[in-house]
Amino acid sequence: MVLRHPVATYRIQLTPDFGFDDVIAVLPHIADLGVSHLYLSPIGTAMPGSTHGYDWVPPPRVAEVLGGIDGLTRLRGAATELGLGIIIDIVPNHTGVADAMANPWFADLLAKGAGSEFADFFDVDFSVDNGADGKIALPVLGTDAGPEDLTTDDDGSVLRYFDHAFPVAEATAGGTAAQVHDRQHYRLVPWNSGLVGYRRFFTVNELAGLRQEDPRVFAATHEWIAHLLMADLIDGVRVDHPDGLWDPQDYLRNLRELLGDERLIYIEKILATDEALEPTLPVNGTTGYEQLRVIDAVFTPSAGVVELAEIHDRIVGNPGDAVWITEAEQSRKLLTLTEMFPSEHRRLVRAIASSLPTGQGLPEARIAEASAHLIAELGVYRADYPSLRRRLLYAADRVIADRPHLADALAAIAELTAQPGRVSSRLAQTCGAVTAKSVEDSIFYRTARLVSAQEVGGDPAGPAMSPGQFHDINIARARDWPAALTATSTHDTKRGEDVRARIATIAQVPERWSILVRRVWRDAPPPEPLTGYFLLQNIIGVWPVDADGIPDDALEAPLRRRLHDYARKAAREGGIGTTWTAVDATFETELSVWINTVTTGSVATAISTFVGLIAPTWIRESLARKAIAILGPGVPDIYQGTQWWDDSLVDPDNRRPVDYSRAPDQKTELVRLALSIRGRHPSSFAPGGSYTPLTADGPAATHVVAFARGSGDGSVVVVTARCTHRLDPSGTTVQLPAGTWTDPTTGRTFTGQALLADLRAQSPVAILERT
Repeated sequence: MVLRHPVATYRIQLTPDFGFDDVIAVLPHIADLGVSHLYLSPIGTAMPGSTHGYDWVPPPRVAEVLGGIDGLTRLRGAATELGLGIIIDIVPNHTGVADAMANPWFADLLAKGAGSEFADFFDVDFSVDNGADGKIALPVLGTDAGPEDLTTDDDGSVLRYFDHAFPVAEATAGGTAAQVHDRQHYRLVPWNSGLVGYRRFFTVNELAGLRQEDPRVFAATHEWIAHLLMADLIDGVRVDHPDGLWDPQDYLRNLRELLGDERLIYIEKILATDEALEPTLPVNGTTGYEQLRVIDAVFTPSAGVVELAEIHDRIVGNPGDAVWITEAEQSRKLLTLTEMFPSEHRRLVRAIASSLPTGQGLPEARIAEASAHLIAELGVYRADYPSLRRRLLYAADRVIADRPHLADALAAIAELTAQPGRVSSRLAQTCGAVTAKSVEDSIFYRTARLVSAQEVGGDPAGPAMSPGQFHDINIARARDWPAALTATSTHDTKRGEDVRARIATIAQVPERWSILVRRVWRDAPPPEPLTGYFLLQNIIGVWPVDADGIPDDALEAPLRRRLHDYARKAAREGGIGTTWTAVDATFETELSVWINTVTTGSVATAISTFVGLIAPTWIRESLARKAIAILGPGVPDIYQGTQWWDDSLVDPDNRRPVDYSRAPDQKTELVRLALSIRGRHPSSFAPGGSYTPLTADGPAATHVVAFARGSGDGSVVVVTARCTHRLDPSGTTVQLPAGTWTDPTTGRTFTGQALLADLRAQSPVAILERT
C-alpha cells in the first residue's frame, strides 16, 4: 500500500449502542465534511458494559458487541467506497481487571501467582516487603472490612466480596472464606490501605499495567493487530498513553516494525510547554494537545489575564498566576506521591537502593525524599527520552540547591538513570502518573484565573501568546511534525473547543466580568468561593446564547442536570469541600442548590446579559480557531459532533450520542470549506509544505493572525483577527503574497496590501486561494 497523507481525521466514540454498522449509516455525512480518515476509539473486546473500550480484556480481538470482525470488514468496505481510511485507538499500557474473572490472564495470575504463565505479563510486586507478605495486594475491601466479610461459592471455586469475584487456587478450598483467602496468592485489602500489588493506569485500580518490554507480552497483545494489517482493515493506530510503558521508545520501534513505514502512528503524548517531542521516535506525531494550547493562547489577551489575576485574588485569596501555580504544582506532586502512589514510590526506592554499587549504601528515607522532590521538580511526564536528559540533571541541581543533604542521593539517581534500566523506567513511570494526577486532575480544578487554559497539555500559568510566538511555533511544526494531529476537542478534554473559546473571551472584558461576579456573590454567594468561581466560568461557557429575558427557567432541564453532574465531578476532583473518597453530601447538596439559584431568576438574567455581550466575539473567534486548526500545520482532528456548535464539558458529558441529523450551521459550513480547500491543495499541507507568516500594518496590526500555506509564496492564505471585542479594523492592512487571491465563497479577489475590513467583510476568517 502507499501511504496517503491525511487531510483530516474524524474521531468516533464507539459504544455498545453505536457500533460499526451505526458508523456506516453516518459515513456519507462524515465523508461530505472532507475528512480523509475515520479515527475510532478502542475496538477490542472490553469489560462487560464498557462504554469506552479502554478497559479491554484478553485475548485481544475485535469486540462482538461493536459488530465483530465482520462488522469492521463491512465498515472498511463502506469507508473505502467513500475514500476514507481507518485509524484505530490501541491500548498497550493496561488491561481491564474490574471483574477479575472476565480477564483470563489476570484471573490465571491470581489463581497461580508467580507460577502463572501470565505472571510476567503484569507489572506485579512479588517482593516479600511489598506490604502484603509477597502476595498480590488487591485494594477492593471497604475501609473496615476484612477476610471475615468474604464468602465462597457452593463449590468453593470462587471467593466473593459483594459484587467482586476472585478465583480460588487449586486444592485450596475448604473451611471458612477467611481461611480460603489466607491460602491464595493474593490478599484483599482495604481500598484506602495504600497497598496495590500491581502497576495501575494512574490511580485506577480497575486497569492493570502490562509489561510491553517483554517480547511475549508484545506478541500476545499485538497479534490481532497483525491480523488486521494482513486483512488491510486499518491504515494506522493511535497509541493510548505510551508514557505509562517501561520503555516507550523501544515499544514504538517494535510497533513501527509491525506496521511498516506506510501506516500512521499517532501517540497520546502530553508535552510540557517547553518540551519538544523526542525527535527519534518513529511516529507521525502526537494527538495534538500541544497545538490545542497554542491555538487557544494566541486568542487570549495577556493584559486581560493580568486583570483576571486581580479578580481571582479578591475572590480566592491568591492570584492564580505563574508563581502560585508553580508552587502549587510542586507541593501537590509531593502530596499526590504520598497519598495516591505509596506502592509505586516504594518500588522506585527499592529499585534505586538495590542498584547502588556495593559499599554505596544510602538510607531509604533519603532516597525516598530525593526521588520525591526530583519528581516534583521535573515538570514533564517522564524525562528518560534522550532529548530530556539535560532537563533531569538540571532538576536535580535545583533540588540540591534547596536541599543540600540530598546531594548524594540525587547524584546516585542521576548516575543510575544515565542508561535505560530499572531505575530509569521506574522513575519515569512514577513521575508520569504523579504528574497527571497532580496537574490535570487536581490543580486544574483548584484554581480558576481563566479556566479555559486549564486543559490537558494547557498552560494556565501562561495562557496568552503573541502572534509572533504563534508563528514561530507553527514554522517549526510545519518543518518537524507536519503530519502530527491538531486537536481542538477530544474525549479527554476538560471542556469542548467552543466552551473554551467563550470562556477565554472573559479576558477581553474583565471589567464587565468583575461586575457580574460581584452581582452573583451579592445575590447568590456560593458555598465555597473557589468552587463557585470555577463553576461560574463553566456556566458562562455553556449558557444558551439565545436565552433572553428568562425569569424563572433560564436553562432547559437536561442542561441543568449536566451542570449538576459536572459540578459534582469538578468539586470531587479538586478536593475542596468534597472528594471521591470522602464524599460530603451536605456540601454537594449546597452546591446543587447554588446552581439552581444562579440559573434562575435575576442572577440568570445577569448571566444571560453577559453572554449576550460576548456572544459576537465568541462566535468570531471560535470560527477563527477552527479555521486555523484545519489549515495550520498538522492534520486536523474533528471530534465527533464538533462540526456543529458544541457545548460539551468533561467526560462523560463529551461522550454523549451525536445527532447526525442536525442541520448545518455556520461552523459546519466553515469546516466543509476549510477541508475542501485543504483537499484541493494537498501538497501545500503535506510534508514539505511551507508555513509563511504574513505581515500587517495599521492600528489593529497586533490583532492580525495571517499566514500562507504551500511552497514558495503559497497557494492558500488564511487571515483572521484575535481579541476582537470592540476591534476597529479601519486602516489596517495585510500584505498578501504576490499574485491574485480569490475568496471561494464570494468570488472577491485581492492583491498586494488588502484591507483587513475587506478581507473579513463576509466572515470572521478569510480563506483565500491563489487564482
